[in-house]
Amino acid sequence: MTAVVSGASAVTSETDTPSIDETTARHRGGESDWRPPHRCSVRRHVDEGWVASARIREGVLVLTSGRSDPDVLRAALTEEFGEPVVLRTVDEAEVRQRIMWELDDEVADLAAHDLARTIPAMSARTVLSRGQQVGGGIALLAFAGCLVIAPGTTAAIVTAVLSLGFLAGIVFKFWVSMVGARFDLVEQVSAADVTALDDTTLPTYTVLVPVFREANIVGDLVRNLEVLDWPKDRLEVLVLVEAEDHETRQAVLDADPPAWMRIVIVPPGAPQTKPRACNVGLAIARGEYVVIYDAEDRPDPDQLKKVFTTFERAGTDTVCVQAALSYFNADENALTRMFTLEYSYWFDYMLAGLDARNLPIPLGGTSNHFRTELLRELGGWDPYNVTEDADLGIRASAVGYRVSVVNSTTMEEANTSIPNFVRQRSRWIKGYMQTALVHARRPRALVREIGLRRAAAFALLIAGTPLTFLGMLPGIAVTIATLVLPTAWTASLFPAPVLWLCVLDFLLGNATMIYLTMMGPYKRARFDLMLWALLNPAYWVLHSVAAYKGLWQLITRPHYWEKTEHGLTKTSSV
Repeated sequence: MTAVVSGASAVTSETDTPSIDETTARHRGGESDWRPPHRCSVRRHVDEGWVASARIREGVLVLTSGRSDPDVLRAALTEEFGEPVVLRTVDEAEVRQRIMWELDDEVADLAAHDLARTIPAMSARTVLSRGQQVGGGIALLAFAGCLVIAPGTTAAIVTAVLSLGFLAGIVFKFWVSMVGARFDLVEQVSAADVTALDDTTLPTYTVLVPVFREANIVGDLVRNLEVLDWPKDRLEVLVLVEAEDHETRQAVLDADPPAWMRIVIVPPGAPQTKPRACNVGLAIARGEYVVIYDAEDRPDPDQLKKVFTTFERAGTDTVCVQAALSYFNADENALTRMFTLEYSYWFDYMLAGLDARNLPIPLGGTSNHFRTELLRELGGWDPYNVTEDADLGIRASAVGYRVSVVNSTTMEEANTSIPNFVRQRSRWIKGYMQTALVHARRPRALVREIGLRRAAAFALLIAGTPLTFLGMLPGIAVTIATLVLPTAWTASLFPAPVLWLCVLDFLLGNATMIYLTMMGPYKRARFDLMLWALLNPAYWVLHSVAAYKGLWQLITRPHYWEKTEHGLTKTSSV
Protein backbone atom coordinates (compact mmCIF):
# COMPACT_ATOMS: atom_id res chain seq x y z
CA MET A 1 0.00 0.00 0.00
CA THR A 2 1.14 3.59 -0.43
CA ALA A 3 2.44 5.03 2.77
CA VAL A 4 2.89 8.74 2.28
CA VAL A 5 2.49 11.09 -0.61
CA SER A 6 5.61 13.07 -1.30
CA GLY A 7 5.31 15.06 -4.46
CA ALA A 8 3.58 13.32 -7.32
CA SER A 9 5.00 9.95 -6.40
CA ALA A 10 4.24 7.67 -3.50
CA VAL A 11 6.59 5.81 -1.21
CA THR A 12 5.61 2.19 -0.91
CA SER A 13 5.73 0.12 2.25
CA GLU A 14 4.77 -3.36 3.26
CA THR A 15 2.66 -1.90 6.06
CA ASP A 16 -1.00 -1.27 5.52
CA THR A 17 -0.70 2.51 5.77
CA PRO A 18 -3.37 4.43 3.88
CA SER A 19 -2.62 6.75 1.03
CA ILE A 20 -3.74 10.36 0.79
CA ASP A 21 -6.59 9.29 -1.47
CA GLU A 22 -7.73 6.72 1.06
CA THR A 23 -7.56 9.37 3.78
CA THR A 24 -9.71 11.69 1.69
CA ALA A 25 -12.19 8.88 1.03
CA ARG A 26 -12.47 8.27 4.75
CA HIS A 27 -13.18 11.98 5.32
CA ARG A 28 -15.96 11.68 2.76
CA GLY A 29 -17.73 9.13 4.88
CA GLY A 30 -15.92 5.84 4.46
CA GLU A 31 -14.92 3.88 7.56
CA SER A 32 -11.88 1.85 8.42
CA ASP A 33 -12.48 -1.82 9.30
CA TRP A 34 -9.97 -1.69 12.13
CA ARG A 35 -9.37 0.46 15.15
CA PRO A 36 -6.43 0.14 17.56
CA PRO A 37 -7.26 -1.71 20.79
CA HIS A 38 -6.19 1.28 22.90
CA ARG A 39 -6.38 4.89 21.76
CA CYS A 40 -3.84 7.22 23.35
CA SER A 41 -3.61 11.00 23.17
CA VAL A 42 -2.23 12.62 20.05
CA ARG A 43 0.50 14.25 22.12
CA ARG A 44 1.66 10.91 23.53
CA HIS A 45 1.81 9.31 20.09
CA VAL A 46 3.83 12.22 18.71
CA ASP A 47 6.16 12.48 21.72
CA GLU A 48 6.89 8.75 21.86
CA GLY A 49 6.94 8.26 18.09
CA TRP A 50 4.63 5.28 17.59
CA VAL A 51 1.13 4.38 16.43
CA ALA A 52 -0.84 1.14 16.21
CA SER A 53 -1.29 0.42 12.51
CA ALA A 54 -2.99 -2.91 11.86
CA ARG A 55 -3.84 -6.34 13.24
CA ILE A 56 -1.69 -9.16 11.91
CA ARG A 57 -1.42 -12.85 12.79
CA GLU A 58 1.23 -12.22 15.42
CA GLY A 59 -0.76 -9.47 17.19
CA VAL A 60 -0.99 -5.69 16.79
CA LEU A 61 1.40 -4.09 14.33
CA VAL A 62 2.86 -0.89 15.77
CA LEU A 63 4.82 1.54 13.62
CA THR A 64 7.63 3.23 15.52
CA SER A 65 10.17 5.84 14.54
CA GLY A 66 12.75 4.25 16.85
CA ARG A 67 12.83 7.14 19.32
CA SER A 68 11.53 4.94 22.13
CA ASP A 69 13.49 1.92 23.40
CA PRO A 70 11.91 -0.99 21.48
CA ASP A 71 11.96 -3.49 24.35
CA VAL A 72 10.44 -1.01 26.79
CA LEU A 73 7.86 0.14 24.24
CA ARG A 74 6.90 -3.44 23.27
CA ALA A 75 6.46 -4.49 26.90
CA ALA A 76 4.42 -1.38 27.81
CA LEU A 77 2.10 -1.66 24.82
CA THR A 78 1.63 -5.42 25.22
CA GLU A 79 0.41 -4.75 28.75
CA GLU A 80 -1.84 -1.88 27.65
CA PHE A 81 -3.32 -3.71 24.66
CA GLY A 82 -3.64 -7.08 26.43
CA GLU A 83 -2.23 -8.88 23.38
CA PRO A 84 1.13 -9.31 21.61
CA VAL A 85 2.69 -6.30 19.87
CA VAL A 86 4.92 -6.42 16.80
CA LEU A 87 7.10 -3.33 16.23
CA ARG A 88 8.14 -2.16 12.80
CA THR A 89 10.55 0.76 12.45
CA VAL A 90 9.62 3.26 9.75
CA ASP A 91 10.36 6.86 8.93
CA GLU A 92 9.21 9.47 11.48
CA ALA A 93 7.09 11.16 8.82
CA GLU A 94 5.27 7.90 8.11
CA VAL A 95 4.43 7.49 11.80
CA ARG A 96 2.92 10.94 11.91
CA GLN A 97 0.99 10.34 8.71
CA ARG A 98 -0.58 7.29 10.34
CA ILE A 99 -1.32 9.26 13.51
CA MET A 100 -3.31 11.69 11.37
CA TRP A 101 -5.17 8.75 9.84
CA GLU A 102 -6.01 6.91 13.05
CA LEU A 103 -6.64 9.92 15.29
CA ASP A 104 -8.20 12.40 12.88
CA ASP A 105 -11.15 13.09 15.21
CA GLU A 106 -8.82 13.75 18.14
CA VAL A 107 -6.54 15.94 16.00
CA ALA A 108 -9.53 17.94 14.77
CA ASP A 109 -10.84 18.38 18.33
CA LEU A 110 -7.40 19.39 19.63
CA ALA A 111 -6.93 21.93 16.84
CA ALA A 112 -10.34 23.54 17.34
CA HIS A 113 -10.99 23.36 21.08
CA ASP A 114 -7.78 22.87 23.07
CA LEU A 115 -7.25 26.55 23.90
CA ALA A 116 -10.94 27.12 24.68
CA ARG A 117 -10.87 24.16 27.09
CA THR A 118 -7.56 24.84 28.81
CA ILE A 119 -7.61 28.68 28.94
CA PRO A 120 -11.22 29.66 28.14
CA ALA A 121 -10.65 33.30 29.11
CA MET A 122 -8.07 33.58 26.31
CA SER A 123 -10.31 32.13 23.59
CA ALA A 124 -12.40 34.20 21.18
CA ARG A 125 -14.93 31.35 20.98
CA THR A 126 -17.11 33.44 23.29
CA VAL A 127 -17.47 36.91 21.79
CA LEU A 128 -18.52 38.67 24.99
CA SER A 129 -18.02 37.32 28.50
CA ARG A 130 -20.88 37.56 30.97
CA GLY A 131 -19.26 40.57 32.61
CA GLN A 132 -18.85 42.29 29.25
CA GLN A 133 -22.47 41.59 28.36
CA VAL A 134 -23.70 43.06 31.65
CA GLY A 135 -21.32 46.03 31.51
CA GLY A 136 -22.12 46.71 27.87
CA GLY A 137 -25.85 46.53 28.54
CA ILE A 138 -25.59 49.01 31.42
CA ALA A 139 -23.48 51.37 29.29
CA LEU A 140 -25.98 51.27 26.43
CA LEU A 141 -28.88 51.97 28.77
CA ALA A 142 -27.01 54.86 30.34
CA PHE A 143 -26.16 56.26 26.92
CA ALA A 144 -29.77 55.97 25.75
CA GLY A 145 -30.95 57.72 28.91
CA CYS A 146 -28.49 60.57 28.44
CA LEU A 147 -29.63 60.99 24.82
CA VAL A 148 -33.20 61.36 25.99
CA ILE A 149 -32.41 63.79 28.81
CA ALA A 150 -29.70 65.90 27.11
CA PRO A 151 -29.19 64.86 23.49
CA GLY A 152 -26.99 67.82 22.47
CA THR A 153 -24.65 67.59 25.44
CA THR A 154 -24.38 63.82 25.10
CA ALA A 155 -23.57 63.99 21.39
CA ALA A 156 -20.97 66.68 22.04
CA ILE A 157 -19.27 64.69 24.79
CA VAL A 158 -19.22 61.51 22.71
CA THR A 159 -17.81 63.40 19.70
CA ALA A 160 -15.09 64.98 21.83
CA VAL A 161 -14.14 61.66 23.43
CA LEU A 162 -13.98 59.89 20.05
CA SER A 163 -11.94 62.74 18.60
CA LEU A 164 -9.44 62.62 21.44
CA GLY A 165 -9.28 58.83 21.19
CA PHE A 166 -8.55 59.12 17.46
CA LEU A 167 -5.73 61.56 18.18
CA ALA A 168 -4.36 59.42 21.04
CA GLY A 169 -4.01 56.42 18.71
CA ILE A 170 -2.19 58.52 16.10
CA VAL A 171 0.12 60.13 18.68
CA PHE A 172 1.01 56.70 20.07
CA LYS A 173 1.96 55.42 16.61
CA PHE A 174 3.97 58.59 15.97
CA TRP A 175 5.88 58.22 19.25
CA VAL A 176 6.63 54.53 18.68
CA SER A 177 7.73 55.17 15.11
CA MET A 178 10.08 57.97 16.20
CA VAL A 179 11.61 55.58 18.70
CA GLY A 180 11.94 52.99 15.95
CA ALA A 181 13.64 55.55 13.69
CA ARG A 182 16.36 56.05 16.32
CA PHE A 183 17.04 52.37 16.88
CA ASP A 184 17.89 49.76 14.29
CA LEU A 185 16.90 46.88 16.53
CA VAL A 186 16.35 44.27 13.88
CA GLU A 187 18.64 41.37 14.75
CA GLN A 188 21.56 41.77 12.37
CA VAL A 189 22.71 38.41 11.04
CA SER A 190 25.34 38.74 8.36
CA ALA A 191 26.08 36.50 5.39
CA ALA A 192 29.27 35.47 7.20
CA ASP A 193 27.21 34.38 10.22
CA VAL A 194 25.08 32.20 7.94
CA THR A 195 28.12 30.70 6.20
CA ALA A 196 29.72 29.88 9.56
CA LEU A 197 26.87 27.57 10.58
CA ASP A 198 27.65 23.85 10.56
CA ASP A 199 24.81 22.11 8.70
CA THR A 200 25.44 18.86 10.55
CA THR A 201 24.50 20.48 13.88
CA LEU A 202 21.28 22.16 12.76
CA PRO A 203 17.97 20.91 14.23
CA THR A 204 14.82 19.91 12.39
CA TYR A 205 12.77 22.84 11.12
CA THR A 206 9.05 22.58 10.32
CA VAL A 207 7.39 24.86 7.78
CA LEU A 208 3.59 25.10 7.92
CA VAL A 209 1.81 26.26 4.77
CA PRO A 210 -1.98 26.47 5.19
CA VAL A 211 -3.67 26.61 1.80
CA PHE A 212 -7.33 26.75 0.82
CA ARG A 213 -8.64 27.05 -2.74
CA GLU A 214 -5.25 28.16 -4.01
CA ALA A 215 -4.61 25.67 -6.79
CA ASN A 216 -3.58 28.54 -9.06
CA ILE A 217 -0.47 29.45 -7.04
CA VAL A 218 0.77 26.33 -5.23
CA GLY A 219 3.10 25.55 -8.13
CA ASP A 220 4.94 28.79 -7.35
CA LEU A 221 4.87 27.82 -3.67
CA VAL A 222 6.78 24.60 -4.35
CA ARG A 223 9.44 26.45 -6.33
CA ASN A 224 9.74 29.23 -3.75
CA LEU A 225 10.31 26.79 -0.88
CA GLU A 226 12.68 24.50 -2.77
CA VAL A 227 15.40 27.15 -2.53
CA LEU A 228 15.34 27.34 1.29
CA ASP A 229 18.88 26.94 2.59
CA TRP A 230 18.48 24.26 5.24
CA PRO A 231 19.62 20.62 5.32
CA LYS A 232 16.85 18.80 3.52
CA ASP A 233 17.05 15.77 5.80
CA ARG A 234 16.04 18.13 8.65
CA LEU A 235 13.51 20.21 6.76
CA GLU A 236 9.83 19.33 7.05
CA VAL A 237 7.34 21.31 4.95
CA LEU A 238 3.72 20.47 5.79
CA VAL A 239 1.24 21.76 3.20
CA LEU A 240 -2.04 21.90 5.15
CA VAL A 241 -4.94 21.25 2.78
CA GLU A 242 -8.58 21.20 3.85
CA ALA A 243 -10.21 17.79 3.31
CA GLU A 244 -12.74 19.17 0.82
CA ASP A 245 -10.15 21.04 -1.25
CA HIS A 246 -9.28 18.30 -3.75
CA GLU A 247 -8.28 20.76 -6.48
CA THR A 248 -5.50 22.38 -4.41
CA ARG A 249 -4.27 18.99 -3.21
CA GLN A 250 -4.02 17.76 -6.79
CA ALA A 251 -2.22 20.94 -7.83
CA VAL A 252 0.42 20.31 -5.15
CA LEU A 253 0.92 16.77 -6.44
CA ASP A 254 1.10 18.01 -10.03
CA ALA A 255 3.91 20.40 -9.01
CA ASP A 256 6.05 17.34 -8.18
CA PRO A 257 7.27 18.55 -4.77
CA PRO A 258 10.37 17.05 -3.11
CA ALA A 259 10.15 14.28 -0.53
CA TRP A 260 10.51 16.67 2.41
CA MET A 261 7.40 18.57 1.33
CA ARG A 262 4.31 16.69 2.48
CA ILE A 263 0.57 17.10 2.17
CA VAL A 264 -1.39 16.98 5.43
CA ILE A 265 -5.15 16.65 5.10
CA VAL A 266 -6.86 18.91 7.64
CA PRO A 267 -9.80 16.93 9.08
CA PRO A 268 -13.22 18.50 8.51
CA GLY A 269 -14.55 20.60 11.34
CA ALA A 270 -15.44 24.04 12.55
CA PRO A 271 -14.34 26.73 12.57
CA GLN A 272 -12.71 26.37 9.18
CA THR A 273 -9.94 28.90 9.69
CA LYS A 274 -6.23 29.27 9.03
CA PRO A 275 -5.27 28.99 12.74
CA ARG A 276 -7.20 25.73 13.06
CA ALA A 277 -5.27 24.31 10.10
CA CYS A 278 -2.01 25.51 11.66
CA ASN A 279 -2.91 23.79 14.93
CA VAL A 280 -3.30 20.53 13.00
CA GLY A 281 0.22 21.00 11.64
CA LEU A 282 1.54 21.93 15.08
CA ALA A 283 0.09 18.72 16.55
CA ILE A 284 2.34 16.56 14.36
CA ALA A 285 5.26 18.92 13.71
CA ARG A 286 8.60 17.33 14.56
CA GLY A 287 10.76 20.43 14.21
CA GLU A 288 12.43 22.18 17.11
CA TYR A 289 11.36 25.36 15.32
CA VAL A 290 8.25 26.04 13.28
CA VAL A 291 7.34 28.80 10.84
CA ILE A 292 4.22 29.77 8.89
CA TYR A 293 4.32 30.79 5.25
CA ASP A 294 1.36 31.68 3.07
CA ALA A 295 0.88 30.09 -0.33
CA GLU A 296 2.16 33.12 -2.26
CA ASP A 297 5.21 33.76 -0.04
CA ARG A 298 8.77 33.96 -1.31
CA PRO A 299 11.08 34.02 1.74
CA ASP A 300 14.76 34.88 1.49
CA PRO A 301 16.58 31.56 0.93
CA ASP A 302 18.72 32.05 4.06
CA GLN A 303 15.83 33.12 6.29
CA LEU A 304 15.73 29.92 8.36
CA LYS A 305 19.44 30.15 9.13
CA LYS A 306 19.20 33.81 10.06
CA VAL A 307 16.29 33.07 12.37
CA PHE A 308 18.11 30.12 13.94
CA THR A 309 21.10 32.37 14.65
CA THR A 310 18.78 34.97 16.17
CA PHE A 311 17.24 32.36 18.48
CA GLU A 312 20.70 31.15 19.49
CA ARG A 313 21.71 34.69 20.44
CA ALA A 314 18.43 35.52 22.17
CA GLY A 315 17.38 34.48 25.62
CA THR A 316 15.19 31.48 26.31
CA ASP A 317 12.28 33.88 26.82
CA THR A 318 12.20 34.67 23.09
CA VAL A 319 9.27 32.67 21.74
CA CYS A 320 9.11 34.13 18.25
CA VAL A 321 11.27 35.80 15.62
CA GLN A 322 9.36 37.83 13.04
CA ALA A 323 10.73 38.37 9.54
CA ALA A 324 9.76 41.48 7.59
CA LEU A 325 7.18 41.38 4.80
CA SER A 326 7.23 43.23 1.52
CA TYR A 327 5.60 42.88 -1.88
CA PHE A 328 6.93 41.59 -5.18
CA ASN A 329 4.17 43.45 -7.08
CA ALA A 330 4.63 46.81 -5.34
CA ASP A 331 4.52 48.84 -8.58
CA GLU A 332 1.42 47.23 -10.07
CA ASN A 333 -1.09 49.94 -9.16
CA ALA A 334 -1.85 52.61 -6.55
CA LEU A 335 -3.22 50.09 -4.05
CA THR A 336 -0.11 47.88 -4.16
CA ARG A 337 2.07 50.96 -3.67
CA MET A 338 0.06 51.95 -0.58
CA PHE A 339 0.42 48.38 0.70
CA THR A 340 4.18 48.60 0.32
CA LEU A 341 4.37 51.97 2.09
CA GLU A 342 2.25 50.67 4.95
CA TYR A 343 4.29 47.52 5.48
CA SER A 344 7.62 49.32 5.18
CA TYR A 345 6.55 51.77 7.88
CA TRP A 346 5.18 48.97 10.08
CA PHE A 347 8.12 46.56 9.93
CA ASP A 348 10.93 49.13 9.76
CA TYR A 349 9.69 51.63 12.34
CA MET A 350 6.71 50.42 14.41
CA LEU A 351 8.13 47.01 15.24
CA ALA A 352 11.55 48.48 16.03
CA GLY A 353 9.94 51.04 18.34
CA LEU A 354 7.76 48.48 20.10
CA ASP A 355 10.80 46.27 20.59
CA ALA A 356 12.93 49.18 21.87
CA ARG A 357 10.37 49.99 24.55
CA ASN A 358 9.59 46.34 25.33
CA LEU A 359 5.94 46.73 24.36
CA PRO A 360 3.63 43.93 23.13
CA ILE A 361 4.22 43.13 19.44
CA PRO A 362 1.29 41.89 17.36
CA LEU A 363 2.70 39.31 14.97
CA GLY A 364 2.28 39.27 11.21
CA GLY A 365 0.22 36.49 9.68
CA THR A 366 3.21 34.91 7.97
CA SER A 367 6.96 34.45 8.40
CA ASN A 368 6.76 34.27 12.18
CA HIS A 369 9.14 31.62 13.51
CA PHE A 370 8.54 29.92 16.87
CA ARG A 371 10.24 27.66 19.35
CA THR A 372 7.86 24.75 18.94
CA GLU A 373 7.62 23.73 22.58
CA LEU A 374 6.97 27.29 23.76
CA LEU A 375 4.28 27.68 21.11
CA ARG A 376 2.59 24.52 22.34
CA GLU A 377 2.90 25.79 25.90
CA LEU A 378 0.99 28.91 24.86
CA GLY A 379 -1.80 26.73 23.47
CA GLY A 380 -1.03 27.32 19.80
CA TRP A 381 -3.23 29.60 17.75
CA ASP A 382 -6.80 30.54 18.64
CA PRO A 383 -8.90 29.03 15.81
CA TYR A 384 -11.80 31.33 16.71
CA ASN A 385 -9.77 34.51 16.34
CA VAL A 386 -9.58 35.67 12.73
CA THR A 387 -6.42 37.71 13.44
CA GLU A 388 -4.76 34.90 15.33
CA ASP A 389 -1.26 36.33 14.84
CA ALA A 390 -1.92 39.56 16.75
CA ASP A 391 -3.67 37.63 19.52
CA LEU A 392 -0.76 35.21 19.90
CA GLY A 393 1.72 38.08 20.18
CA ILE A 394 -0.31 39.60 23.03
CA ARG A 395 -0.73 36.22 24.78
CA ALA A 396 3.02 35.65 24.57
CA SER A 397 3.65 39.07 26.07
CA ALA A 398 1.21 38.38 28.92
CA VAL A 399 3.31 35.47 30.17
CA GLY A 400 6.63 37.28 29.81
CA TYR A 401 7.84 35.98 26.44
CA ARG A 402 9.53 38.24 23.92
CA VAL A 403 9.24 38.63 20.16
CA SER A 404 12.31 39.57 18.12
CA VAL A 405 12.67 40.67 14.52
CA VAL A 406 15.32 39.60 12.03
CA ASN A 407 16.91 41.24 9.00
CA SER A 408 15.24 38.95 6.49
CA THR A 409 12.31 39.61 4.20
CA THR A 410 9.52 37.51 2.79
CA MET A 411 8.06 38.79 -0.45
CA GLU A 412 4.33 38.27 -0.91
CA GLU A 413 1.48 39.47 -3.07
CA ALA A 414 -0.10 42.85 -2.36
CA ASN A 415 -3.81 43.15 -3.00
CA THR A 416 -4.50 44.51 -6.46
CA SER A 417 -8.28 44.68 -6.07
CA ILE A 418 -10.24 47.05 -3.80
CA PRO A 419 -13.07 44.54 -3.07
CA ASN A 420 -10.46 41.90 -2.18
CA PHE A 421 -8.67 44.49 -0.02
CA VAL A 422 -11.86 45.31 1.89
CA ARG A 423 -12.51 41.60 2.49
CA GLN A 424 -8.99 41.13 3.83
CA ARG A 425 -8.95 44.21 6.04
CA SER A 426 -12.44 43.61 7.43
CA ARG A 427 -11.18 40.26 8.72
CA TRP A 428 -8.02 41.80 10.16
CA ILE A 429 -9.91 44.60 11.90
CA LYS A 430 -12.55 42.18 13.20
CA GLY A 431 -9.71 40.11 14.63
CA TYR A 432 -8.27 43.15 16.39
CA MET A 433 -11.71 43.74 17.90
CA GLN A 434 -11.85 40.10 19.02
CA THR A 435 -8.38 40.34 20.54
CA ALA A 436 -9.25 43.55 22.36
CA LEU A 437 -12.43 42.00 23.79
CA VAL A 438 -10.64 38.80 24.86
CA HIS A 439 -7.87 40.59 26.74
CA ALA A 440 -10.24 43.18 28.20
CA ARG A 441 -12.11 40.44 30.08
CA ARG A 442 -9.51 40.54 32.84
CA PRO A 443 -8.24 44.16 32.85
CA ARG A 444 -6.76 44.02 36.34
CA ALA A 445 -5.08 40.69 35.62
CA LEU A 446 -3.70 42.06 32.35
CA VAL A 447 -2.20 45.08 34.11
CA ARG A 448 -0.79 42.80 36.82
CA GLU A 449 0.76 40.46 34.24
CA ILE A 450 2.28 42.95 31.81
CA GLY A 451 2.27 46.25 33.70
CA LEU A 452 0.28 49.43 33.26
CA ARG A 453 2.56 50.87 30.54
CA ARG A 454 2.36 47.78 28.34
CA ALA A 455 -1.38 47.38 28.97
CA ALA A 456 -1.90 50.99 27.85
CA ALA A 457 0.15 50.28 24.71
CA PHE A 458 -2.01 47.21 24.06
CA ALA A 459 -5.17 49.30 24.40
CA LEU A 460 -3.90 52.03 22.08
CA LEU A 461 -2.64 49.63 19.43
CA ILE A 462 -5.07 46.69 19.46
CA ALA A 463 -8.25 48.45 20.57
CA GLY A 464 -7.23 51.86 19.24
CA THR A 465 -6.59 50.72 15.67
CA PRO A 466 -10.19 49.63 14.88
CA LEU A 467 -11.58 52.62 16.80
CA THR A 468 -9.40 54.94 14.72
CA PHE A 469 -10.67 53.40 11.51
CA LEU A 470 -14.27 53.52 12.74
CA GLY A 471 -13.79 57.22 13.47
CA MET A 472 -12.46 58.03 10.00
CA LEU A 473 -15.77 58.38 8.12
CA PRO A 474 -17.55 60.34 10.90
CA GLY A 475 -14.47 62.55 11.13
CA ILE A 476 -14.67 63.32 7.42
CA ALA A 477 -18.37 64.12 7.73
CA VAL A 478 -17.89 66.46 10.71
CA THR A 479 -14.88 68.16 9.10
CA ILE A 480 -16.69 68.81 5.81
CA ALA A 481 -19.80 70.03 7.64
CA THR A 482 -17.76 72.42 9.80
CA LEU A 483 -15.85 73.86 6.87
CA VAL A 484 -18.72 74.04 4.36
CA LEU A 485 -22.00 74.56 6.20
CA PRO A 486 -23.01 77.86 7.81
CA THR A 487 -21.80 78.25 11.38
CA ALA A 488 -25.36 78.66 12.65
CA TRP A 489 -26.29 75.21 11.36
CA THR A 490 -23.32 73.38 12.88
CA ALA A 491 -23.53 75.37 16.15
CA SER A 492 -27.09 74.17 16.59
CA LEU A 493 -25.79 70.60 16.68
CA PHE A 494 -22.44 70.90 18.47
CA PRO A 495 -20.70 73.58 20.51
CA ALA A 496 -18.04 75.40 18.45
CA PRO A 497 -15.11 74.24 20.66
CA VAL A 498 -16.07 70.60 20.15
CA LEU A 499 -16.41 71.03 16.41
CA TRP A 500 -13.05 72.71 16.01
CA LEU A 501 -11.38 70.21 18.33
CA CYS A 502 -12.73 67.42 16.12
CA VAL A 503 -11.57 69.16 12.94
CA LEU A 504 -8.12 69.96 14.35
CA ASP A 505 -7.61 66.41 15.61
CA PHE A 506 -8.78 64.94 12.34
CA LEU A 507 -6.55 67.14 10.17
CA LEU A 508 -3.55 66.75 12.48
CA GLY A 509 -4.04 62.99 12.69
CA ASN A 510 -4.15 62.55 8.93
CA ALA A 511 -1.15 64.83 8.41
CA THR A 512 0.80 62.78 10.96
CA MET A 513 -0.04 59.50 9.22
CA ILE A 514 0.99 60.92 5.85
CA TYR A 515 4.33 61.87 7.38
CA LEU A 516 4.80 58.43 8.96
CA THR A 517 3.87 56.72 5.71
CA MET A 518 6.45 58.82 3.89
CA MET A 519 9.09 57.44 6.27
CA GLY A 520 8.44 53.92 5.01
CA PRO A 521 10.58 53.99 1.83
CA TYR A 522 13.79 55.22 3.49
CA LYS A 523 15.25 51.98 4.82
CA ARG A 524 14.25 50.13 1.66
CA ALA A 525 15.48 52.86 -0.72
CA ARG A 526 12.09 53.14 -2.46
CA PHE A 527 12.07 56.93 -2.64
CA ASP A 528 9.88 56.78 -5.75
CA LEU A 529 6.99 55.79 -3.48
CA MET A 530 7.16 58.80 -1.16
CA LEU A 531 4.60 61.03 -2.90
CA TRP A 532 2.11 58.17 -2.95
CA ALA A 533 1.85 58.66 0.82
CA LEU A 534 -0.35 61.67 0.07
CA LEU A 535 -3.08 59.14 -0.74
CA ASN A 536 -3.05 57.84 2.83
CA PRO A 537 -6.37 59.54 3.79
CA ALA A 538 -8.10 57.80 0.86
CA TYR A 539 -6.38 54.55 1.88
CA TRP A 540 -7.78 55.00 5.38
CA VAL A 541 -11.26 55.57 3.98
CA LEU A 542 -11.04 52.01 2.60
CA HIS A 543 -9.96 50.87 6.06
CA SER A 544 -12.95 52.66 7.57
CA VAL A 545 -15.32 50.87 5.19
CA ALA A 546 -13.62 47.59 6.11
CA ALA A 547 -13.89 48.44 9.83
CA TYR A 548 -17.65 48.87 9.66
CA LYS A 549 -17.94 45.63 7.72
CA GLY A 550 -15.78 43.92 10.33
CA LEU A 551 -17.90 45.32 13.16
CA TRP A 552 -21.07 44.03 11.49
CA GLN A 553 -19.51 40.59 11.05
CA LEU A 554 -18.35 40.61 14.68
CA ILE A 555 -22.03 40.87 15.61
CA THR A 556 -23.47 38.52 12.99
CA ARG A 557 -20.64 36.10 12.01
CA PRO A 558 -17.84 36.49 14.56
CA HIS A 559 -15.81 33.43 13.53
CA TYR A 560 -16.30 33.64 9.79
CA TRP A 561 -12.98 33.66 7.93
CA GLU A 562 -13.26 36.11 5.03
CA LYS A 563 -11.16 34.51 2.30
CA THR A 564 -8.54 36.68 0.59
CA GLU A 565 -8.01 35.71 -3.03
CA HIS A 566 -4.40 35.29 -4.10
CA GLY A 567 -2.86 34.97 -7.54
CA LEU A 568 -4.67 38.04 -8.91
CA THR A 569 -1.45 39.87 -9.72
CA LYS A 570 0.12 39.90 -13.18
CA THR A 571 3.58 39.98 -11.59
CA SER A 572 5.39 36.69 -11.08
CA SER A 573 6.37 35.75 -7.51
CA VAL A 574 9.28 33.57 -8.66
